[in-house]
Amino acid sequence: MRADPPGLNRRALLAAPLALAACDRLASARTADGPLAPPLKALAPFPFGATGMTWQLDQPDWVEQTLRHCSQLTPEWEQKMERTLGPGFSYDFEPSDRVVAFAHHNGLRVHGHTVIWYSQGAEVFDDAQLSRARFAAEYDRYITTFVGRYRGRMAGWDVVNEPVAEDGNGLRDCHWSRALGMDGYMVRAFEQAKAADPEAVLFLNEYNLENIPRKGATFLKLVERLLKLGAPIGGIGTQSHLDIEIPAGQITAFMRDAASLGLPIHVSELDFPMQRDGGRMPDLRSTAERRAQQVARVGELAEAFMALPEHQRYAFTTWGLRDTDSWLVRAEGKNRPDESALLLDARGGANPAFHAVAEAFQR
Repeated sequence: MRADPPGLNRRALLAAPLALAACDRLASARTADGPLAPPLKALAPFPFGATGMTWQLDQPDWVEQTLRHCSQLTPEWEQKMERTLGPGFSYDFEPSDRVVAFAHHNGLRVHGHTVIWYSQGAEVFDDAQLSRARFAAEYDRYITTFVGRYRGRMAGWDVVNEPVAEDGNGLRDCHWSRALGMDGYMVRAFEQAKAADPEAVLFLNEYNLENIPRKGATFLKLVERLLKLGAPIGGIGTQSHLDIEIPAGQITAFMRDAASLGLPIHVSELDFPMQRDGGRMPDLRSTAERRAQQVARVGELAEAFMALPEHQRYAFTTWGLRDTDSWLVRAEGKNRPDESALLLDARGGANPAFHAVAEAFQR
């Protein structure tokens, strides 16, 4: 599972509002009128967050629901390197500035996402063409410029995103690791980010940590090793793109192991698809069975997060707020217009998993 679809591009994102408008109309037609869900930020004894994109800032319904439910905002795409970095090491932070300004204007704290990601930047940071000295200098300059631009304005940053191999067998080879070393590029990124924004909490962020125990274990060992190497890691980000069919207790076990490191933990990109990805047997589950699986796994996650010591509960963030905000429904994402993988329906009513989360938050 990925936070964003492969091949994400600006043209597709410009088309996204039109696709979602159609999806919104269909979803609204299917959704019975009823009460809006209680504000999540009032139920959670820690920051509750979701993601935002620049085109959503112009949608009154999105703004209304975001301000109703959220105390934190994560830029979904505007701070990714494919948007901020151009040819010849040119920078463009205007869309990022818009999201950050919207959040601050409306009293939301901001979580930065993401500084260094294995899947982006290779077109400009070409490790086969650049000397190591130039590569390192531009690497430092990018982090210092980007993170330093928002010094004192961000609650935290995903400094390094998804460094662990898909199956948990070691770490990903990428342009960053080839030029600066497998651990070296991460230590360097955290050092530069710390110098640029000393008060922000700096996160190592990864997915499938609950879904694949081997990957969770590799990730936590990596955190321990980087800390020993002096990396100023301040927190652990678990994306929590949940496979709702994983065994009961698996989420709790990972959260307990993660908590043992003593760092703040961010549930950073929560969603919980009803539909399986390809490659498995035909999915014969009923809608009721899928909803029950969602409720059980999302409830377990919320309970495990609530069981953390208070100082380790950094924030609880969903990747999109309503079903129609999800990357899973977009044409450039998974293109599943009927997917329902978030806590709120298209209108802002409570999906079944909402109640499990609300109950856990209020214990």
